[in-house]
Amino acid sequence: MLLGGFDIVVIALVVLVIMVLFAGIKTVPQGYQYTVERFGRYTRTLGPGLNIITPFIERVGARMNVMEQVLNVPTQEVITKDNASVSADAVSFYQILNAAQAAYQVSNLENAILNLTMTNIRSVMGSMDLDELLSNRDAINDRLLRVVDDAVQPWGIKVTRVEIKDIQPPRDLVDAMARQMKAEREKRAQVLEAEGSRNAQILRAEGAKQSAILQAEGQREAAFRNAEARERLAEAEAKATKMVSEAIAAGDVQAINYFVAQKYTEALTAIGSASNSKVVLMPIEASAILGSLSGIGAIAREVFGDGGNPPVSPAPPAPRQVSAPRTTPQVNPFNPNSER
Repeated sequence: MLLGGFDIVVIALVVLVIMVLFAGIKTVPQGYQYTVERFGRYTRTLGPGLNIITPFIERVGARMNVMEQVLNVPTQEVITKDNASVSADAVSFYQILNAAQAAYQVSNLENAILNLTMTNIRSVMGSMDLDELLSNRDAINDRLLRVVDDAVQPWGIKVTRVEIKDIQPPRDLVDAMARQMKAEREKRAQVLEAEGSRNAQILRAEGAKQSAILQAEGQREAAFRNAEARERLAEAEAKATKMVSEAIAAGDVQAINYFVAQKYTEALTAIGSASNSKVVLMPIEASAILGSLSGIGAIAREVFGDGGNPPVSPAPPAPRQVSAPRTTPQVNPFNPNSER
C-alpha cells in the first residue's frame, strides 16, 4: 500500500508531537534536583517528580545530588607547632542545599571541597603541639567543621561533619612518647607512695597523741581518786581521834588503853624496822596486851555500834609476880631508844 503525501505529513506530525512530549516532560528522581537553562541561562530548579519544560527552548542543565555525601580526604603530612611531622587523613560529610549555586558558583565541586578540607587540616593541626594534637581530636574536628562550613556557604553547600580518622606520628617519636609516659607513671607512683607514707606517719602520730591524752586523763583521774581516798581516810582518822579525845576528856579508861596500845604497837614496829637493831630481849606481858586490844574492841563497838548492846569492859589484868631483877636491858615501848 502506497502512502500518499498527506499520510506522510500526518505521520511526521505524530512523530514530531511524540518527540516534543519526550523533550518537554522530565522526571526527576528522589534525592536529586535539576537546573533548567533557557538558551544557556539558568531559569529554575526542578524538584523530584514529573516536570514539564519548553522543548527546544529550555533544557536540563545540571543534575545535582542533594543527598548527604561522603568525601574521603587522603593522607597528608602535617608539621605541628613543635616541629613534629605527623600523617593524618580525614573524612568529610556534606550536603547540597542550593542546586543552582552548587552548579554555577564552583567548578568541580568535590575537588574544591577536598582541597579546601586538606588545606584547613594543615592549618588547624599545624597550630597545635603534638601532645595537644593527639589528645584533643574533638577540638580539631570542631575547628575544621566550622572553618570548612564557612568557606563552602557561597556554594550552597552544608558541611555536616569533618572527622580526623587517623594521626600517625613517626616511629621514633612514638617510642619517645612511650618512654615519657612510663617515666610519668613511675613518678606518679613514687609521689603516691610518699603521700601514703606521710599519711601513715600522721595517723601514727595522731594515734600516739590520742593515747597520751587518754593516759594523762587516766592518771589524772587516778590521782583524783587517790587524793579523794586519802582525804576520806584523813577525815576518818580525824573523826576517830576526835572521838577518842572526847572519850579521854570524859575519863574513859578504854580510850586511854586504845592510845597505849597504839603507841605500844608503833614502838614495836619501829624496833622491828630499825636498821641497827639485831636482837631485842624484853618482857612482854600477854595480859596487858590483851587488855589493850580489848579496850580497842570496845571503842570500835562504841564508834560503829553493836546493835544496841552496851560495851563490855575489858578483863582486869592478871596480878604480876615479883621476880628478881634481870640483867637484860628492857626497852620502854613509848620510847624505843631508852632502856630500863
